[in-house]
Formats: sequence, structure tokens, C-alpha cells
Amino acid sequence: MTGARVTPAKRIEALRREIQRHEDLYYVHAQPEISDSEFDALMLELRALEAEHPDLVTPDSPTQRVGGRPAEGFVTVEHQAPMLSLDNAFDEADLRAFDERVRKGLGGAASAVYVCELKIDGLSISLLYEDGRLVRGATRGDGVRGEEVTFNVRTIRAIPLTLAGSHTGRMEIRGEVYFPRKAFERLNAEREAQGEPLFANPRNAAAGTMRTLDPEAVSKRGLSAWTYQVVTVGSGTIPPENAAETATHAAMLEELRAWRCPVEPHWRVAEGIDAVLAFCEEWREKRHTLPFETDGVVIKLNDLALRARLGTTSKFPRWATAFKYPAQQATTKLLEIQVNIGRTGAATPYAVLEPVLVAGSTISLATLHNPDDLARKDIREGDTVIVEKAGDVIPRVVGPVLAKRPADSQPWVMPTHCPVCQSRLHREEDEAVWRCENSSCPARLKRSLDHFVSRGAMNIEGLGEVLIGQLVDRDLVKSAADIYHLTPELLEGLERMGKKSAAKLMGQIERSKQNDVWRLLNALGIRHVGERGAQVLTDHFGSIEAIEAAPLEVLQEVHEVGPVMAESVRSWFDEPRNHDLVTRLRNAGVTTVGERKVAPAGPQPLAGKSFVVTGTLESLSREAAAERIEALGGKVTGSVSKKTSHLVVGADPGSKLDKAQALGVPTLDEAAFLRLIMSEP
Repeated sequence: MTGARVTPAKRIEALRREIQRHEDLYYVHAQPEISDSEFDALMLELRALEAEHPDLVTPDSPTQRVGGRPAEGFVTVEHQAPMLSLDNAFDEADLRAFDERVRKGLGGAASAVYVCELKIDGLSISLLYEDGRLVRGATRGDGVRGEEVTFNVRTIRAIPLTLAGSHTGRMEIRGEVYFPRKAFERLNAEREAQGEPLFANPRNAAAGTMRTLDPEAVSKRGLSAWTYQVVTVGSGTIPPENAAETATHAAMLEELRAWRCPVEPHWRVAEGIDAVLAFCEEWREKRHTLPFETDGVVIKLNDLALRARLGTTSKFPRWATAFKYPAQQATTKLLEIQVNIGRTGAATPYAVLEPVLVAGSTISLATLHNPDDLARKDIREGDTVIVEKAGDVIPRVVGPVLAKRPADSQPWVMPTHCPVCQSRLHREEDEAVWRCENSSCPARLKRSLDHFVSRGAMNIEGLGEVLIGQLVDRDLVKSAADIYHLTPELLEGLERMGKKSAAKLMGQIERSKQNDVWRLLNALGIRHVGERGAQVLTDHFGSIEAIEAAPLEVLQEVHEVGPVMAESVRSWFDEPRNHDLVTRLRNAGVTTVGERKVAPAGPQPLAGKSFVVTGTLESLSREAAAERIEALGGKVTGSVSKKTSHLVVGADPGSKLDKAQALGVPTLDEAAFLRLIMSEP
């Protein structure tokens, strides 16, 4: 007698369970039972069955990780609770000071219990689940808002599409997306073979990959993830400690693992700061044996209720810190000192080195900061130099090994002319930086265009450094406005640009015309005007035209705009060529008029007064204090001057208090400040 026939529905369900089990074994338990080829065979059978029976396909099937794609770039979403940064510790003294602050905040406890976790060198990610199903993935962004990258997150096999167990309501899980070493090396090898620029490190590669608009391409790169935190949402109330309904962080990690979420397995409960120090020392060298990059240890108070008592500052939780290992160093030969020209014309020397392995990657170029720093360190061509990766990321030359200096060595002299356009370099008396002032310099143009299309500016996906280089070298683009006069036919004539790629890029260029006005202002590359400054100016004036027409004294009166930024803005718009650029952009259809944010209605008793806030306020964040001041008509600035009406002083004030006292600026402690803002209507 033969067994009962296995229906397609039953076989599909069995395959899904088997694939899910093997994913758990691989990503959660690190105990794979089958080879990659055997796993691929299971996936192939499942795909074939689902293709024959499309009515049996479900959103949480392993085959559905790669789906659609964002229609027009990435949208910005708000996190359920702020994703705060961590304060840093660099040595034993810093860690002991952190421990002392924690114990003092807990009423002078004799000891504290922490959890030590390896700090993953990747990209922070927020995962939102509804009733146990993944519905959204977002980057950290500015901590309050990030970019939705759900399509790409779904391609990462380490991240479960559904959580194990029974779940109701909404829940946010946080973690880190990272590149395993082998996947990162494979990616860079592929890019080198294709003549594309290499990623500097796994963190940059992870960030760049998550902003790729093609989920299928993302799925092939081999990203992975670790999770480490739960934010319970429920009815919309977020606990201030951003924790799950468990008593300890250790229990939370165990719970995450039980839900099928990957948790880096080397975490440890440490009773007292000495145990924390021992963990950090244990992993100082051992971390290089791991299959992924880690540059430190995250130390968190274990008891979640005690975390709530300690709370957070405006930037960091008081109950956690990140210990950073010292930069890795090596010695190599400095072959040549060359000069790079940036978008503002800044001429920056850099070192061309004999390739050397530092902290897991090969270094052949390193920064030398500026000519004064280079002269102070007396770094010369032909020297044997010490190279390190600052924060395990940015290569820099520490200094020369004088005992190995060649006898015929000569001090390096800063060139007098731009190495690209041969214009004379100029340096202001109060600056350390030399500049090429030729606005038509090809090097300046390329850097300024890199900035113009960048994520924080016009955000034109697909228009990268290599393509910009071709456009400039072929005289197809001589200013940012020329980008909006490109045609598919021109683009198709460039290297590695086919009809499909050209059409996709043209769509991105067209979309960018409707960007918020602050993005355009930031994209123009005005010195001292970054993303925040651009937002402040456009919120106040409402349009590029209004900013251009504003006199210097009016610009200086804008909240958060000081004399340096105001002078820079006025000077930029006074240049006729810049006026012509804005006119051409407007004529090309780029949005230059937005919505002016009107000052809040109601009494303005603090009108005409300016405030600076320093230190940590216990009863409200500095952002909330600034909002209250502005609601009452006051102005909040970032630096103390003779024009400052009051300095609001919280705990642990910095040098601003010393400056205020020297200038005779009145100070308000937190109690006096609260009386001031609460007594006002």
C-alpha cells in the first residue's frame, strides 16, 4: 500500500519550514547542517513549485525576499523613538569615569552590572514588525528620521521576515547591517575588475549598498545583520529607556534569539567595571579573527529599570558607552606627496604610499591634513612613515621614522600653482588652507558636482564620481545647471551607459527638480552652509530668490545664522556667475520657491533676546529648551558673543561658560531658566 500523495501545498509548506530551519541554523546559531549548494537546491525546488502554483505564494515565503523597488528613490520615515548615538571611551580612564557617572546617578551604588557586546562596524538599522511580520526597514538617518529601505532589508537572509512565537501589535527591533569580510573582499574585487572605485571599508560599502535602488543587486552582495535592541510600541507609548518588557538587557538578547533574530554570540554579562575592562582587553587582538569588522565594545547597563532612572542627554543614553580600540598602525614608504583640489578650491596634500595592510585593509593613500601640519611633523617624500587608520577607518600619516630618513632628503614645499589648472594658489591670512580660486578649474568642478548630486543635496542616484568625470572631461557639463540639459543620447555615448541606464538616470535628474528648496541651497556649495544651515535659511526666507535679495544685516538676524555664514552667503550671491547659475537652474525647472515657515503666533516676550544653551538640562532636552525660547520670540545661537542675552547653564557645561563669564554675559541655571520660560505666556 503506497503512502498518501504529497500535495503541492504540503510540499511547499515543508520546503518553507526546512529553508527557515537552515536559515536559523546558519544565521542565529552559526551551526549550518548543509552546504550552500544543498540550500540552493531547496530554494530552487520551492521557486519552481511556487511558479507552478502562484496562488500558494505568501509574502513571508523565502522566495519573496527580493521583490519590487522604490518608485522614486527613498522616502523619509520617522522612528518610533529616537535612535541615539553613543558617547565614546578610548582608554581605561574613560571607562572608569563612565562607571563612576553611572554609579553616582544610581545613588552611589558600590558596583554596577553591565552587558558587553562587540561593536559592529556597519550601518544601524530599524526593523518594524506588525503582528510578528516585517513591514518596514529604515536607516538611522539623523536619529529621528531615516530612509525607508524595506525592499533592501528583505533581501538580507539574516533578518527574519516573520518572528518566531506569538506576537500582536507593533514592535521595533534595532541592529546593525554589515558586510562579512569575505563578501566585502569579493565585492571590491568585482568593482576593481569592472573599473569601478573601491569601497574604503565595510561600513561605507554597507551604507552604499542599502541606498541601492535595485533590491536584486543588493541580494547578491551578501550583507548580513546582528540585532541587539527591542523598542515596544503597543498603543503608541514608547518607554524612555527604549527597552522590551524584560527586566534585563541580557534577557532581551536571549528573547531576540528565540524570535529567530541574529544576535552576535560573544556578548557577556560583566559585574563591575573590572570585568568590563577584562572583556575589552580580551578582544583587543582576538577581534581580528572574526569574519566581520569590529572596532570596539559597547557597554550597556544590564538592568532596564535602572536605565530608565538614568535617562538620556539630548544626544546619548547615560547608561551606555562605546569603547573604541586605538587606531591600528603600520610603517611603509611615502613615495610621493600630491595635492588634491576640493570643491571649494581647497588644496589638500595627501600621501601616496607603498601599499601596506592596516587593520584588515590595504592602504596606498593617506591624508596629510594641511601644509602647516605637514611642515610641523616634517614629513618628506622618501620617508619611512607610520600610518594608522583613525577610528579604524580613515588612513592618515602619523609621522616619519627619522632613523630611516634618506641622507639626501629635502623638506616638502607647498606648490604655488594648482596642479590641475595651473592657477596661482592663494591663502587668506587667518586660514591654514591654500585655495585654487579658479571656479572653472576641472578639479573644483568635479568635486562641486559630486556635492551637488550627493545624498544630502539634490540626491541624484546613479550620477557618481566616475560618470561626472566623463561628463566634465568631454565638456558636456561645465556647471551644475548643465546636468538638467543632458539628453539620453548624450548619456548613451558614455562608457558603461546603455539605453536602460541612461533612461533611469534621466528619471532621477527629472525627479530632483521637485526637491525641497533647502536641498538646492545646500547643493550650491556655499561655504559654511551645510544641510542644517540650508534648512534654517529656506525656512526663514522661503525661496532662493529671497535669500539672494537679503542684505547682510538681515541674514545675520536669522536664528542660527551667525556673521560667518551670513557673510559667506552674501558673498556667494554677489558673484555674478553664481547669480547666472541660479537663473539657469530655475529656467531648467528646478524648484527654487518653497514654503516659508512663519513664526509661531501669540505673545513674543523674548523677542530681541538671544540665548545659548550649554551643558545637560535635567528637566528637558536642549532641543525642547530651544523650541520654548523660539515660541516666545527669542533666538537660540550656538556660540557666545557680546550680543548674547543669556547663557543657560546645565550640568557639565563646557568652555561656553568661561567665555560668557569673560564677556560678562548673564547666566541662568536650570531653575532660573524654567522660571523664565514658564512665567511667560
